[in-house]
Amino acid sequence: ARVRSDAEPAGLPFEHDGESLARATTWNLTTDYGDLDLSFVPAGTRGYEDLRRAALSIEVAGTTISVAALADVVRSKQAAARPKDLLALPVLRRLLEDDAAT
Repeated sequence: ARVRSDAEPAGLPFEHDGESLARATTWNLTTDYGDLDLSFVPAGTRGYEDLRRAALSIEVAGTTISVAALADVVRSKQAAARPKDLLALPVLRRLLEDDAAT
């Protein structure tokens, strides 16, 4: 992974140590498989413990991982209120409504 940068399309070296890992709140990375954004305390949440309560467990490539519940994703995108989040909200809300109806 490399740090995503508008100035450097291939990304910048992802150099870190324990101190930088402890301070991190967000990483925007680029990888051979596409962009990867990591937010350690997403907007509108109190972080992992908050999101863990309703998280779903799914299996990916033989490994079980926790994924934030759709309602929590909607809550976070609403709180972030970035243009790209606001564009995604109608679709996510519809998925949430459809899920509640089944």
